[in-house]
Amino acid sequence: MNDYLALTLGVVCAGVGGELFVRGAVGLAHWARISPGIIGATVAAFATSSPELSVAINSALAGKPQISLGDALGSNVVNVALILGLALVISGIHSPRHSVKRDFPVALLIPIITGVLFLDGELSRIDGVLMLSMFLAWLVAAAMEARRQRSAAEKILGEHRVWLIILSSLAGLALLVAAGNLIVGGARGIALAFGIDEFTVGATMVAIGTSVPELATTIIAKLRGHDEVGLGTILGSNIFNGIFIVAVAALIHPITAAWREIAIALVFGLVALVFTYPTRTGFIERRRGVLLLVLYAAYLATILQQGQAS
Repeated sequence: MNDYLALTLGVVCAGVGGELFVRGAVGLAHWARISPGIIGATVAAFATSSPELSVAINSALAGKPQISLGDALGSNVVNVALILGLALVISGIHSPRHSVKRDFPVALLIPIITGVLFLDGELSRIDGVLMLSMFLAWLVAAAMEARRQRSAAEKILGEHRVWLIILSSLAGLALLVAAGNLIVGGARGIALAFGIDEFTVGATMVAIGTSVPELATTIIAKLRGHDEVGLGTILGSNIFNGIFIVAVAALIHPITAAWREIAIALVFGLVALVFTYPTRTGFIERRRGVLLLVLYAAYLATILQQGQAS
């Protein structure tokens, strides 16, 4: 299949799949009496991170885990600086600080921990086990919070019939996975034609491709008035990418990469997160969206220059 055709079909699948999955996620939250933000940070985040997981497994088995590392770190920059930036440009997001008190600190710690683990120039299998242990601890904390919230349901919009919730979620997930695979294949073929190294390919074209499900889910959630689902998906996806998907790739094949390229993705990812911390009123202003988009443009220019130089 032509690379450009694959990209186009992938974007269409992501748009339809994102709409279906948001409906299912919101309905699931209502049915289970759980905050939509928790659903976004777990179920939706896992679904939208499935393309990155596919890339991680395939590239590591092929002995090219640098593509997976670049994809995961680059996707985290894309999620916040580009996707959340676009959502904020549409309109500001309401997100009380207490709603991100579990996920935001973890998302901030991930680039710092990743940088420390890479000081020796390699992410070993032992490092992968450590990161996977952190992920499991976060997942347990999310599950415990979901259990506490079961008795504090709120009435929200969404599909409330159980069979339609399940059907919508599964159909959306299938389309999101298909979108990720189509986009990854097309993006990788186009980018490699320009002679860019593997980490940079992963951190730019492949990262944008695998983040289209997050883009569709976040923008559609925003347009439907469910800010907490979109923001939860972004933070949860970053956590999945940073300490689950990278860990899986490292367990399959230890990862080595140039420190300068890794540092660029980690620093930009960290700065982007700092820009999104809610104010005391729990509101993230539209102007921050403009700043995030400028930050992403700077990231793209910097990492492409570094990739071509190496």
